[in-house]
Amino acid sequence: MIRILSFLLALGLALPALAEPKANKLFGAQDWPSRQAPMPIGSYNRGCAAGLVQMPESGPTWQAMRLSRNRNWGHPAMIEFLQQLSVAARQIGWAGLYIGDISQPRGGPMTSGHASHQIGLDADVWMLPPRRLDLTVADRERISSVAVRSADQRSVTRNWTRAHHALLRAAASDPRVDRIFVAAAVKIVMCQGARRADRAWLQKIRPVPGHDTHFHVRLKCPPGAVACQPQRPSVAELSNGGDGCDDSLMWWVTDYLRPPKGPQKPAARTRGARDFTMADLPDQCRTVLSSR
Repeated sequence: MIRILSFLLALGLALPALAEPKANKLFGAQDWPSRQAPMPIGSYNRGCAAGLVQMPESGPTWQAMRLSRNRNWGHPAMIEFLQQLSVAARQIGWAGLYIGDISQPRGGPMTSGHASHQIGLDADVWMLPPRRLDLTVADRERISSVAVRSADQRSVTRNWTRAHHALLRAAASDPRVDRIFVAAAVKIVMCQGARRADRAWLQKIRPVPGHDTHFHVRLKCPPGAVACQPQRPSVAELSNGGDGCDDSLMWWVTDYLRPPKGPQKPAARTRGARDFTMADLPDQCRTVLSSR
């Protein structure tokens, strides 16, 4: 190889570029968190996390699902939030919560499934009300959540209940929460069912395609997390200071679902989390990756 490179240099030819490894492969290969103080680094969809802690596989009011993915790691603030939300779930009549993906042991881009969940402050909570909290590891790989949004995306199904509404309201009312992503049909029915005198929390319920079997909680950057980048625009800016229950919400179940007329040019592919190399992430992520 050295002789070949020397020969190319002697001829004045450019050396072949060595492909940088993808960041998701590097972070996905980590089985354990870094031995550092907890710190979310960068943004929710372009970052990593130091000092994450593991959500216990089971607790009195929760179970972590799909353990084979090794994505039940989060910032201590997230783990505390989820455990407390699971207690609130019991108070509304559920046995607790089934917790889906949070983050990888050191955060960072994932090889599959998510563009965000990179800094330990995102978590997916299943819409399936737990009937039992003694599932085996095999059970947790086999069962699936339930869809609360119809196939045509315009309404909720019979799986949606008042308890779902109460659970999401409890989550959105927590001051640690920045926003919660749900299917548009879920936001619509929540707007219809919320009391007039208590609607400020609805601002945090944000419509996003695809969230029919789980809701996605995103926490604010914790106090003192100097390397964490808050999401912009804020929910207040997105809803113009209101609750988000306006005509812009109905767009998701009308114009958004109508295919454009006439021939369309193929959309240009944009680089996403699976394309990132370490150069795309904050410099501190190299330290997180190399830390013991």
